[in-house]
Amino acid sequence: MEREKDTSLARKGRTVSLVIAGTLIVWMLLQVIGPMVGLAGRYALLFDFAALAALIWAFVNIYQIWRMRQAEKG
Repeated sequence: MEREKDTSLARKGRTVSLVIAGTLIVWMLLQVIGPMVGLAGRYALLFDFAALAALIWAFVNIYQIWRMRQAEKG
């Protein structure tokens, strides 16, 4: 039981780390590629909001992981 919970928390942590890394890489690429292809500013703002939403999701999940680990300690 305890091992399954640790595995679940580790999987959730890996997912969060991949979302953070992927979001930042894609966001940086879009910041460079957007002006090169003449993308309108409103699309850049849309990408900014999408990145912000992904990071908020990640931080909420980080908080949940932290709370679960605190609950394990007692």
